[in-house]
Amino acid sequence: MIDIKLSKRQEEIIELVKEHQPITSEQLAERLSVTRAALRPDLAILTMTGILEARPKVGYLYSNNKGNSIVYDYIKEITVGEIKSSPTIVNEDTNLHEAIVQLFLDDAGTMFIENNGYITGAVSRKDFLKVALGNTDIHRVPVGIIMTRMPNIITVSDEDTAYEAARKIIEHQVDSLPVVEKVVDKDGKEHAKITGKVSKTNITKLFVKLGSS
Repeated sequence: MIDIKLSKRQEEIIELVKEHQPITSEQLAERLSVTRAALRPDLAILTMTGILEARPKVGYLYSNNKGNSIVYDYIKEITVGEIKSSPTIVNEDTNLHEAIVQLFLDDAGTMFIENNGYITGAVSRKDFLKVALGNTDIHRVPVGIIMTRMPNIITVSDEDTAYEAARKIIEHQVDSLPVVEKVVDKDGKEHAKITGKVSKTNITKLFVKLGSS
């Protein structure tokens, strides 16, 4: 069985449900001072794993059937390689204007940056927004200047489970994770080559698929 590591907010949700059950998502959001949308991924994980039970028109109850959920048993067998999609990738020397245009053409939340075929960083829509609101010349500055660099990028591999990918997305509060494979060059140096991405959309599509099967 996979060890389920919960975030601080997920632990807080569990304690609130224990104390006030049944409790609705609106009430949870109010007590945690966040939006219902922000809570949806956490509640999805907690119900998927069987820790919480969701009852329509009633609210959430604490069940503590950790690891005994049918959905959890199914999703832990699904690998990242089965649900990943094509990433948006540009080279480090691509200027910010071109990178922003490409990001919106692909309707992506995160762009991954490469150099010599290996991932070197990532840039989110928020990063681009911060730059656009400043005095930066987006036609001249390369995207590599503003990116978050490796090894500070959270990654997954084809062999990781969909659950692990979802947990990392929630825990690190990111929209998307690069799927990478390790490559060793002729000098014996290890690099990460990007082969895809797993985003919140990929996870949502998986839940929809489970619900319709």
